Amino acid sequence: MADVSQNSSFNQSSEYGNVYRPQTVFSVLTFTLLAMLVVATFFWNMLVLVTILRVRTFHRVPHNLVASMAISDVMVAALVMPLSLVHELNGRRWKLGRVLCQVWISFDVLCCTASIWNVTAIALDRYWSITRHLEYTLKTRKKISNVMIGLTWLLSSVISLSPLFGWGETYSEEDMECQVSQEPSYTIFSTFGAFYLPLCVVLFVYWKIYKAAKFRIGSKRTNTIIPVAEAGEVQMICCFFFSNFLGWHFNAVLNIYGLKAYA
Repeated sequence: MADVSQNSSFNQSSEYGNVYRPQTVFSVLTFTLLAMLVVATFFWNMLVLVTILRVRTFHRVPHNLVASMAISDVMVAALVMPLSLVHELNGRRWKLGRVLCQVWISFDVLCCTASIWNVTAIALDRYWSITRHLEYTLKTRKKISNVMIGLTWLLSSVISLSPLFGWGETYSEEDMECQVSQEPSYTIFSTFGAFYLPLCVVLFVYWKIYKAAKFRIGSKRTNTIIPVAEAGEVQMICCFFFSNFLGWHFNAVLNIYGLKAYA
């Protein structure tokens, strides 16, 4: 009986060893880095939002698109990243129940998809302002940008909330798993709508912008200086790409840590 109990406890410890694994120096350093990334991502995006609200010259297009992007990144830092840390601390076993799992996954997909489509909207706005600067007036630009923001959050909501209405399952109580729905049809729909489609649009748009800029440079043959307003827009957009980099780096470190921990 003693051998049987020892074997049983050994099997349980082998099966759930990931949950009760000791914290090593590597894991402590990793989680410290991830916590710092969460704080940095939140405050960086909050700083940009406050800047847009306080500086009157930023109360126009494309800074409304940038503000939409900042909101999605703030939501990622405030609602998604902390629960991701808890998930990792528990050995990638979900102990917070079905409701919180659905909230976590829904906000994860919603905010990440919205962030990607906001980048796409910024690229489209830059393309139209360069190639159709006579037709693309300030009034038209503001109207189109507001439509793009609405469509961005609508599409992101459709993709993120679909599993809540029966399109696959995100939570498994027996396996203590919480993950994006693995339904094949939903996987195809979500990856195409949240990644491949905006990727193709951004690549095409920036290729067209490059061709238009090359044509202008070739036709003028003169050195030009970027106006102050344009330079401010470039700096603001660069700040947001840096904030997105923080969020993507968070996920990358999380995945690398997971591979090392469960090898």
